[in-house]
Amino acid sequence: MCRNIKTLRPPVTPDADEDDFRAAALQYVRKVSGFRAPAAHNREAFDRAVDAVAEATARLLGELEVRGSHARAAEAVAG
Repeated sequence: MCRNIKTLRPPVTPDADEDDFRAAALQYVRKVSGFRAPAAHNREAFDRAVDAVAEATARLLGELEVRGSHARAAEAVAG
């Protein structure tokens, strides 16, 4: 499902931003709704869903604790 959504968590994508979160959310909502673009009468619900998924994605990535050698290597490069 959603093969076009890329991994956004560090260290895979250390510089993911709000645009990345929104793009992933849009792909997800398109997939689960079955609509590439909603009809006018569904636009508000579609947009709210994209916003909610983008916010949840940002919150999730902000709270994840990444462990392991790859994470330590990324921290060493960043720090």
